[in-house]
Amino acid sequence: MPTTPKQTLTGLILDEDCLFSLDEISHACSVRTEYIIELVDEGIVEPMGQQREQQQWSFTGNSLLRARKARRLQQDLGINLAGAAVVLDMMEEIEQLRERLRRLG
Repeated sequence: MPTTPKQTLTGLILDEDCLFSLDEISHACSVRTEYIIELVDEGIVEPMGQQREQQQWSFTGNSLLRARKARRLQQDLGINLAGAAVVLDMMEEIEQLRERLRRLG
């Protein structure tokens, strides 16, 4: 009887209360810290609080997801960071509108 190769699924489960340091979010996204700083400068992700020191920044799980999506938009579609910021905002708005429709229907 032929055997079929086993598939392994991987994923990331985030607790909404998870916080990531600059180094941790960079590692989780497989990017340099400078890339995350660029995302902050572009408004794609925001560090928690009013920390001026970058090494004291902390990021939410939502920031991690946005950073990964921005990276994919750049890699897969060649979108620059300004364009990625617009696309991500539009994607979130669409999801909010869909949720409102689900609640109304």
